[in-house]
Amino acid sequence: MLDRTVAPLYKTIDKIDIIKTRHEKLNNGVDLYSLSAGSQEIVRIEFVFRAGMYHQPATLVASTTNVLLESGTKLYTADQLSDGIDFFGSFLELSVEQDFATITLFSLNKYLDESLKFIEDLIKNPIFPEHDFKVHIANKKQKHSINSQKVSVLARRRFTELLFGDEHPYGRDVKQADFDRINTAEIKDFFNTHYNSLNCTIFASGNLPKTILTTLNKHFGEGLWGGSQHKEISKIVPLNTTPTQKHFINKDDAIQSAIRVGRVLFNKTHPDYFKFQVLNTILGGYFGSRLMANIREDKGYTYGIGSGISNLAHYGYFFISTEVGADVTKQTLTEIYKEISILREKLVDSNELETVRNYILGNFLRSVDGSFALADKFKSIWEFGLDYSFFDNYFTAVKSVTPNELRDLANKYLQEKDLIECVAGKM
Repeated sequence: MLDRTVAPLYKTIDKIDIIKTRHEKLNNGVDLYSLSAGSQEIVRIEFVFRAGMYHQPATLVASTTNVLLESGTKLYTADQLSDGIDFFGSFLELSVEQDFATITLFSLNKYLDESLKFIEDLIKNPIFPEHDFKVHIANKKQKHSINSQKVSVLARRRFTELLFGDEHPYGRDVKQADFDRINTAEIKDFFNTHYNSLNCTIFASGNLPKTILTTLNKHFGEGLWGGSQHKEISKIVPLNTTPTQKHFINKDDAIQSAIRVGRVLFNKTHPDYFKFQVLNTILGGYFGSRLMANIREDKGYTYGIGSGISNLAHYGYFFISTEVGADVTKQTLTEIYKEISILREKLVDSNELETVRNYILGNFLRSVDGSFALADKFKSIWEFGLDYSFFDNYFTAVKSVTPNELRDLANKYLQEKDLIECVAGKM
């Protein structure tokens, strides 16, 4: 009989050998990274362009360009695109982040070629109909107006402005007037400049057919395609971080206050990144963190609070985020700074550190389950020009970091005078 009064034995994770991507090029030079794994006859093809919000000439341009790609092409109407992709059991997903824009196709292996003909025309020949543009902008304008009443949105928008500057690509916020300014000429120009074969990288994952390279060459590898044939070069825009530490957005009718505390920091390319991730996890990076134990479990001020590092192509930033009852806003801020101060002054207990090590390594193991997850893991380092040694170095750092090193990192990067505080709601 199993004795349920005795905890099961556990074993620490020493190393994870993950399936690596294969790098090839299409006939026209487009980079293809493929990862074949799994048993289900399904594939995911991602077309990634350096066409995120960092590269747009004005707000709304990158996101609007991406979403309107499926509004019609030279060969297909929007309905024909939707119905054609759906007929073959495929699924299309469009997304834009700070640095990249992505067009993703999920398809059954046997219908990949048929599905790609729609994606090919969508990428090469969109027409951006004026009617669809106006409907999309009207909907976005209304949604923006509604979201502008939420304290969480107000704090998030203002926080990035404070970190980077309100004219920096990472800090620039959408204003109501921007919805009246944007036009289809901007959209078409941005598409012609950024959606081309020299600015595209393809990621293929799943139980890939042996003909995957041939199939992709057929649709995307025969000759250069796209408007302006040049590779998008990212220019680093200087920061304009606010010199003022504390900021407050008053909202008299607020029941809750949204809190953001943080600073501009580094991204994955920095040598302190690995060990700072351990420090961040202890502070607010998982459900058992100190911020959760104090502010949720002990004080009952919030349902959730967390901290993290946001990785961008040219910068990164550390943040603490929560929403609390308006009547306990000041008390919450006091407790946040108290927990940071403890990290600067006291060594982390060895038992707590071991728990966090196991959590981080176990979480990594869960994050590489399946071919799509493995491809996502590779993309997360490809974006920064890194290779698979990143994960080996990560493991080594997590397993070797000491309490003294964590205290040193807290003193180096988490001084209260360096942290920017933004609160939206009531104090």
